[in-house]
Amino acid sequence: MHNELTRKDIEDMQAEIDHRRIVVRKELLEDVKEARAQGDLSENFEYYAAKKAKNQNESRIRFLERMIKTAKVVDDDSADDQVGMNKSVTVYIEEDDCEETYKIVTTIRADSLKGTISVESPLGKALMGHKVGDKVTIEISKDYSYDVIIKKIENSGLSDDDTLRDF
Repeated sequence: MHNELTRKDIEDMQAEIDHRRIVVRKELLEDVKEARAQGDLSENFEYYAAKKAKNQNESRIRFLERMIKTAKVVDDDSADDQVGMNKSVTVYIEEDDCEETYKIVTTIRADSLKGTISVESPLGKALMGHKVGDKVTIEISKDYSYDVIIKKIENSGLSDDDTLRDF
């Protein structure tokens, strides 16, 4: 499976890798050394905690490197009046008689609690390329779908709140 990532996603991931290699790795290795110097390793909780933190850091580095290596780079080529990557879209959900606003982002930035949804989600896929006033059917499964009407599209770009999700 290839994750769809923007160039900005890849830059952010590479910055995190660099930080983890240069800063975090050095700190965690020092913690392991200090814990090991405390003596008997069979009952040394600090040593095991330090080793676990070190291993988690190395695992995150490998994960990010794999994500970059297998990424499919996507560019937002949508017009200003179309739903596209890093745009906020307000939709009217007929079934619930309510309006909701979502920001379309890549998978690694998606966080439904913050109102960001993945371009690969059923809602994200269905909305892409549509314009204000369009009625769009969101197909969740072969047995269930619902309609939304696009009310507003804003070009919001990425903010500092749009952090990379930790998998």
